[in-house]
Amino acid sequence: MPTIDAAALLREADLRVTRQRVAVLAAVAAGPHSDADTVTAAARRELGSVSTQAVYDVLRALTEAGLVRRIEPAGSPARYETRVGDDHHHLVCRACGAIADVRGAAGEAACLDVQDPRGFAVDAAEVTFWGTCPDCRARRA
Repeated sequence: MPTIDAAALLREADLRVTRQRVAVLAAVAAGPHSDADTVTAAARRELGSVSTQAVYDVLRALTEAGLVRRIEPAGSPARYETRVGDDHHHLVCRACGAIADVRGAAGEAACLDVQDPRGFAVDAAEVTFWGTCPDCRARRA
């Protein structure tokens, strides 16, 4: 579980430091790939009370500022992580929905080298690998 200085990160991103932003950013850092409900529960444990809408607003602000990455695996609510700015992808278990990080393809931003970009200026790619995690495979065996 990473330890972060949420207030310093918010200042560096030119965001106002509020209790809600600190709590939400810390919750995302402590629970990578958490959905908004999980982040809300963690923020409420820290703050005592915070509205669901406030958490969504903070998550949006953190995502726009580049402090948080939002991923949206098919069939799953949006998930959030503080691992930003690197070329990593995700593995998703089809059985339990667990998500794990995996390094991107070799070379600098290799997956951005699109054979026929059809006029698009490609600046990002999201790759999701699907399979069955070790725990679910063991339960089936």
